Amino acid sequence: MKVLTILLQILFIHIFLLLGAGVKALISIPIPASMIGLVFLFLSLRLGIVKLEWVEQGGNWLLAELLLFFVPSAVGIVNYDEILSWQGIEMLLLIGISTFIVMGSTAYIADKFSKKNGSEVH
Repeated sequence: MKVLTILLQILFIHIFLLLGAGVKALISIPIPASMIGLVFLFLSLRLGIVKLEWVEQGGNWLLAELLLFFVPSAVGIVNYDEILSWQGIEMLLLIGISTFIVMGSTAYIADKFSKKNGSEVH
């Protein structure tokens, strides 16, 4: 029963992805459809249109398995010899710095939201 609930919630999250893809097709903006869908999901959650319980378990599963989504791209990088050149080192450094910035800003925003809601995340 729990697996079915998680699958249904992931499908519900994908509805917002498809909504974002539809908006992207209608309006040519330089933002990925997945990001547009996430904004719609966020706004729906904040406005109370979607309840957190409708997507929480599916979202938690997706976050828990997030590393699996990046493994194929990481393995694919090994096929390129350019990674071992200076340009490759610069690229890897840029990826590392930008990852650190994204992780830091995400942690900062999550911390602000948790303090605003009166709960601490540990």
